[in-house]
Amino acid sequence: MVSSADDERSGALTHIGAKGEARMVDVSEKTATSRIAVAEGRVRMGRATLQAILGGDAKKGDVIGAARIAGIMAAKKTAELIPLCHPLQLSKIAVDITPDEAMPCLTVRAEARCVGTTGVEMEALTAVAVACLTIYDMAKAIDRGMSVEGVRLVEKRGGKSGDWRAEDRDT
Repeated sequence: MVSSADDERSGALTHIGAKGEARMVDVSEKTATSRIAVAEGRVRMGRATLQAILGGDAKKGDVIGAARIAGIMAAKKTAELIPLCHPLQLSKIAVDITPDEAMPCLTVRAEARCVGTTGVEMEALTAVAVACLTIYDMAKAIDRGMSVEGVRLVEKRGGKSGDWRAEDRDT
């Protein structure tokens, strides 16, 4: 059996076995280290929609509060949602949602942390995606034309591959 470390060095596909079957990467020989990932995304909407959400006038209730909780819950269930993703013992998941009245949109940012043998990028991304979808769901009666945009990894720290930061694509 080829280890995940051998796969990474050889450039082989790490989630595909010798016969083409899907497999979960063996990370049992990797060193547990502190891992951090930050992801972001946004829900673009009309100005009136943003004002209704901020004013607490959405018929389904507290849009931002519900989206924050949904993002946290989603991060904790990432391994159940993403095939071949390792279940992790998260030590932190924070979801922050901020309004941008100029765009207008709600920006969602999630930070996931753990000490483990594999990264937490998928947990941060899942938190952002589900929080954005929850915003859409809770405000769709006001604005079906909203769009979920820009879901991406912003930063990751820790692990053998080291630190990584996304370039700012808007500059």
